[in-house]
Amino acid sequence: MKSLLALCALQVTQHQASACRALASLPRELYPALFRAAFMNGRTAVLQALVQTWPFPCLSFRQLLPQPNQMGWPEKPSKESVQAVILALLAAPRRKPHLRVLDITGFLDASCGQDPTTMSMWARSVVVARTCLSAQTQARAAQRLAKRRKLERHVLVPTPVEVHTDLLVNRTSYNVLKEALLTSICGPLRLRCRDLWAEELSGPSTVSLLELLDPACLRQVDLRFNNLGLSGLCMVVPHMAKFTHLLSLKLQYSNVDVRRLTSEAESSFQRFVSAIGQLKCLKELNMGSSRLSGRLHQLLGGLQGPLESLELPFCALLSGDLSYLAQSPHATHLKKLDLSGNKLSGDLLDPFQKLLKEASASLLCLDITECQLMDVHLASTLPTLCSCIHLRYLGLYGNPVASAGLKTLLQHLQALPELQLVVHPVPVDCYKNLPWPPSSASLLEGSVDEEKLAGVQSELQQLIQAIERRDVLWTMDIYGHNSFDYFSL
Repeated sequence: MKSLLALCALQVTQHQASACRALASLPRELYPALFRAAFMNGRTAVLQALVQTWPFPCLSFRQLLPQPNQMGWPEKPSKESVQAVILALLAAPRRKPHLRVLDITGFLDASCGQDPTTMSMWARSVVVARTCLSAQTQARAAQRLAKRRKLERHVLVPTPVEVHTDLLVNRTSYNVLKEALLTSICGPLRLRCRDLWAEELSGPSTVSLLELLDPACLRQVDLRFNNLGLSGLCMVVPHMAKFTHLLSLKLQYSNVDVRRLTSEAESSFQRFVSAIGQLKCLKELNMGSSRLSGRLHQLLGGLQGPLESLELPFCALLSGDLSYLAQSPHATHLKKLDLSGNKLSGDLLDPFQKLLKEASASLLCLDITECQLMDVHLASTLPTLCSCIHLRYLGLYGNPVASAGLKTLLQHLQALPELQLVVHPVPVDCYKNLPWPPSSASLLEGSVDEEKLAGVQSELQQLIQAIERRDVLWTMDIYGHNSFDYFSL
C-alpha cells in the first residue's frame, strides 16, 4: 500500500508542465518522493527538471527507488525514465546546481530482448557514454564561443558531476565506451565504473579499458566469452592489482584447460595464479567452463583471503580438488557455491559432502545442476544438506532424480527455515523411454509425459501445503527467476 506522500507525489507528477513550474517553490524534502513517482510512471519532463534542480549532492537510484523485491519495482528498467535522467545532465541547470554524483548502478540486466519499452545494460552503457561525449563537446563549444567574444572572465565553468554506473561493453560498443572513459577524465561528466562486463574482447582491448577505469570505484570485473586462454589472462589480470576494492572476478568461458600443459603453458598458468594472488580484496571467483582438474589447490592456495563465493561449473573437477577445498580456509566462509556440471555422483560425492559440512554455517546458495545425482546420492547428502540452516537457494535442475527423491527432499524443508527457492529437475519417472543411466543431454532433450508430470507437480504442491512451507518457491524454471547475486546476499 502506498503512503499518503507517495500518492500525493503521484498526483503532482501527472501534470508535468505544472509540476515543473512548481519545483522552485517546493521544499527540497519532497524531491525524493517526486523522483520516485516520476521515474516509476515515466514522467520524463518532470524527471529532467528534478535532475537539473536537484538540491542534494548525490542522486542515487539504489537509495531513491524501491528494491527489486519490493512492491512497485518494474521488472525491467524503463527506457524512457533511465534515458531522461541521463540526458538531463546535458541541459543547463535552472538554478545553481548542487548535484555532484549521479549513481545509476543497481540495475541488473534482465535480458530485455525485443521489448522496446526497456533498456538493457548494454544500451544504458552506450547512452551514458554518448552523454559524456556530448557534454564534453558542449563544454568545448562554450569555451570557443567565450574566447571569440573575449568573455573568458565571465564564463562559469561548471563543477564536474561524477556518473557512477555499471558498464557492459562488447566489440560493437567498445570504441564509444573507450572514448567516453578517456574524455571523462577531465570532462564535465566524470564516468566512474562500479561493475564491468566485457564480452568477446581481445586481451589488448580489455587492458586498454582497464587502464581508463578509476581504481577506487571498481568492485567487479566479468570477462565473459572472451576466449582469452591462459596467455590472454596473463596479459589482463595483472592490470587488476591496482583496483584496491575489487571484490569479484568472473572469467567464464576463457578457454582454459590445465590438464595437459606444455612447459610454456605451465609457465603461463603459474603467472596467472600469481596475478590472482595479487588481488588483495577478492571475495568472489568464477572460473566457469575452465578445465581445472587437479589444480584447484594451486589456483586458490595463493589467495590473500578466503573467498565467499566460488563458482566452478563444468570445470572437470577431481575428488582431490574438492578434498582440498573442504580443508581450505575458503570452506567455512562460503556463502555461494556453484559446482554445476561436475560429476558428484562418483568419487566426488564423499569430498563434496565433507565440503558441504564445512560450509554449513555460512552457505546461502548451492547450485549442483547437472551433477548426475540420483535419489540414492541425494538421500545420503540430505543430513549434511539439512545442516546448512541458512540456505536460501538450491539448484538441482538436470539431475536424474525421481519423484520419490523430490518428495523426500521436500519433507526435509523444515530443517531449512530460510530456504526461498528450489529449482528441481523433471523427475526421471515422468519421461518417456528415457535411456538408463540418463545423460544430461537426454534429461534436457527427452520426451516428457506431461500428464504424469502434472500429477507429480500436484502431489508436490499438496505436500508443500501439508508441511506449511508455502514460502518456498518449488519450480522447474531455471531461467525465470532472479539469480542470487553475491552482492545481494
